[in-house]
Amino acid sequence: MTEQNFSSMRTAMVESQLRTSDVDDQRVIAAMAHVAREDFVPAGRRAMAYVDRPIPLDNGRSLNPPLITGRLLKEAQIAPGDKVLLIGAATGYSAALLVAMGAKVTAVEEEGGPEIPVAGVTVVRGPLNAGAAAGAPYDVLFIEGAVEEVPAALVGQLADGARVVTGIVERGVTRLCSGRAVVGALGLASLADLEMVVLPGFAAPERFVF
Repeated sequence: MTEQNFSSMRTAMVESQLRTSDVDDQRVIAAMAHVAREDFVPAGRRAMAYVDRPIPLDNGRSLNPPLITGRLLKEAQIAPGDKVLLIGAATGYSAALLVAMGAKVTAVEEEGGPEIPVAGVTVVRGPLNAGAAAGAPYDVLFIEGAVEEVPAALVGQLADGARVVTGIVERGVTRLCSGRAVVGALGLASLADLEMVVLPGFAAPERFVF
């Protein structure tokens, strides 16, 4: 497949997936129209780069559909110079978009995970739920997937008033959520039920009912 074909597919993705689904931030649109998503999928799946469903990766994980990434970016309200803690960086597609929008990105991915070929990104390898305390405090927590619970360890790495975007898994349904961390506490609002990849390591602790 030629670069011209990928460019046409990227334009179609912007017009048919993003603009029609409440992704109306022009800076998000510009970044996603510019960054070549095909460079961030396994070589054998490049033709799937712009489909509107998760793309399997070689480590058992999946890359979110473009719409999910676009909605997360919109809700994160990224400003140039923001320090972003990106959890579940996968192949680096979201990291590349955040950099294109002027953010300073610390990307956390599991040991042995895929390469993250994005210049200017600080990559931290380790448990996703541990974050990257050495770079704290962060202005934005960007969780690229759905979790059962946002751990206190991540909230504790955020500046007061930091924006948070994530997916939450509840009774088998994944919901796009956004909110803020204030004085070490996190408040989230549910925005939409959307199909998101589920990240490992974020199971909510069992709660006993007496």
